[in-house]
Amino acid sequence: MHRSALFLAAFVLLPLAGDPGANPKLKAAAVAEVETQATDLIRLADSVWHFAETALRETRSAALLASHAEREGFRVVRGVSGMPTAFTAEFGTGSPIIGIMGEYDALPGLSQTTITSKEARVAGAAGHGCGHNLFGAASLGGAIALKRLIERGQLKGTIRFYGTPAEESVGGKVYMVREGAFKDVDVMLAWHPADRTQADNGSSQAIVDFVVEFRGKTAHAAGDPWNGRSAADAVEAFTHGVNLLREHVRPSVRMHYTVQRAGDVPNVVPDYGRVWMWARDSKSAQLDAVLTRVRDIADGAAKIAGVEGKLTVQAGDYEILVNHEGSRLLDRNLRFLGPISYTEEEQSFAKAIQRTVGIAERGVVGAPQPLKVPAPTEPEGGSTDVGDVSWVVPTLHFSVTTGVWESPWHAWPVVATGGMSIGHKGMLHAAKVMAVTGADLFVDPALRSAIRAEFTEQTKGFAYRPWIPAGPPPLPTTP
Repeated sequence: MHRSALFLAAFVLLPLAGDPGANPKLKAAAVAEVETQATDLIRLADSVWHFAETALRETRSAALLASHAEREGFRVVRGVSGMPTAFTAEFGTGSPIIGIMGEYDALPGLSQTTITSKEARVAGAAGHGCGHNLFGAASLGGAIALKRLIERGQLKGTIRFYGTPAEESVGGKVYMVREGAFKDVDVMLAWHPADRTQADNGSSQAIVDFVVEFRGKTAHAAGDPWNGRSAADAVEAFTHGVNLLREHVRPSVRMHYTVQRAGDVPNVVPDYGRVWMWARDSKSAQLDAVLTRVRDIADGAAKIAGVEGKLTVQAGDYEILVNHEGSRLLDRNLRFLGPISYTEEEQSFAKAIQRTVGIAERGVVGAPQPLKVPAPTEPEGGSTDVGDVSWVVPTLHFSVTTGVWESPWHAWPVVATGGMSIGHKGMLHAAKVMAVTGADLFVDPALRSAIRAEFTEQTKGFAYRPWIPAGPPPLPTTP
């Protein structure tokens, strides 16, 4: 299911001209340490795939990963930042401190078997439609490889793995940032499952998640509607106002909402209405202006309907602050490791999925894609709480192929490939990228300094303010 350690060791011994950081022999050792873990990492990834636990309910997934780290000799702290499913696992002492992030939450309603057509494994259940079962396992595998090199005296410093829950909904990393969990880290490494392999030098979208509630007065809709004050009227006025606003925002802005409540029966003037909305933009500073306009619309809608209105911010993420020095390092290491290879059966599986969803049958692509030069000025779409971390510590981010080329994400094909060998190969490759890049960062202080210098210049005059309300994380109240 993966290339042999002997082949990889021979491959990575080829020097890369002008490559700073670890020497090829040390990189070969880092890759070999990932290879020795292959069976364990696939077992971890598949277990989390079967658990398919959603935001802040990842009880078994977090326990499995944390316990595995503990058995490997890491110092594990559970329940970080008020979240039972958040943890850290640390090994070594002193500087530098290199961090690695892992995720493991699933998406509601995306249960899927490992076949090439849509078929739920458990009807109505969650599924790993973003590949986070692979994310957590690979990141921990990379951290373990580096820990073993520290243990043997080949590296000096501290490796720290962060188990971060609830990326898909609540944004667990934001609470961890607020509590100072990353404040002493020199450089952070993160990756994400994708349909292609590349160093990411493009950002993500900033997002704010909020609800707008209206409270009015009930009355009989036929007998005395004049005595009522309709929350549904306010909901309609609010959504109409938001849709009028679309003409007057930057092209980078995205606004999406759903009406969660606007009455129960037609013959009662409703006294409660609720709209759940997300707004996004390429920059958090620009998003502030959008939220101000939406607040005004909510206030105006309440006045139109003669009701009370309230806008409550629930969560939000910053855009990723791209570290270009780090992106170039990741790109060098992706080329150092070379492409992921696939069997004919795996390519046939991928092409069958592409036929099912109606896209070109290119199969699965394991070759690293070129670094985008110049770097993209606007994000392609999507948001992540990795963005918040990137504004408090230099963060190096890359993507690795775990799904078929141009497959829809947050969808059943990602779940299907994430539970079989295509996903496993990508997961192991990501762990190797983490391991060799971490080795570079441990041994080369000039490299760390260059990454930190870029980060310091980018954040000059910046003060981090999280997009979350005061108080503890919104832990689920039901099993």
